[in-house]
Amino acid sequence: MPADTQLLAAVPLFERFDEEERALLASQLDEVEFQAGQMIFRRADPGGAIFIVASGEVEVFIEDSTGERIVFETVTAGHFFGELSLLDGESRSASAQAVQATRALRVDRHDLEKLFARHPAAAMDVLGVIGRRLREADKLLGVRPRFSPNQAIEEQVTMIQRVADVLADFSGRFSFLLVHFAWFGVWIGINVNIVPGIEAFDPFPFGLLTMVVSLEAIFLSCMVLISQNRSAEKERIRSDAEYEANMKAGLEVTQLHVKIDALTDQMSSRLSLLEKQVKSTVTQGPPTQA
Repeated sequence: MPADTQLLAAVPLFERFDEEERALLASQLDEVEFQAGQMIFRRADPGGAIFIVASGEVEVFIEDSTGERIVFETVTAGHFFGELSLLDGESRSASAQAVQATRALRVDRHDLEKLFARHPAAAMDVLGVIGRRLREADKLLGVRPRFSPNQAIEEQVTMIQRVADVLADFSGRFSFLLVHFAWFGVWIGINVNIVPGIEAFDPFPFGLLTMVVSLEAIFLSCMVLISQNRSAEKERIRSDAEYEANMKAGLEVTQLHVKIDALTDQMSSRLSLLEKQVKSTVTQGPPTQA
């Protein structure tokens, strides 16, 4: 239904209008009402109008990949929302839900052009709201990591952890076995007097070699355990990322179901109305000619 001039006078955006301008604008705007908890629009819905709250309270929010609600703003009387999609012609960038029973004025693009033409200062008010919401979005982006979790971990790796990763990787290769085979062969060959010109320094049963190999085993096992702990941490982060992706996919599927259900309800309501009109026409019969 058309807006009331008294309702327009209560909105700060129109408080500088005179009675004639309010009456002209009221004839073009629609007054709408929403019940507490009712969704006004959802994110990705087509945008076609902004809403100016006359009374009540509306929450503008988005849902993250885990379904948690992030509230951008709670719109109260005299303020407006939904302006971004109307200005750029794109779909809704956020959702809006009435927190309590709300009365609002619906302004489409044509009405907005007339409003700006008659009251240019209103354009600055709209830009101010857009700027405030962009700042809120920047704050949210500022606390999000700029890199992947694995990249963030790599930046915090110490020198010991890097050495552990290199040793753990090398110890699992065939070249590690070849190096030790050559090392043991040369050591044993020298100490059993096979190599001429070199005096034995660790005769049989090669006690020094045994001690060196034992120390190497202890050192290498510690390095491998350190590397395995880091690998487990990476796997945990990867699992968290996969869980977040699955939650996001599930949330998108749920939102799709909600939209389909809403469209189904709308189509059912329209079909019921058409059936009533057809039955009414059939009951009344064709018009009689005089």
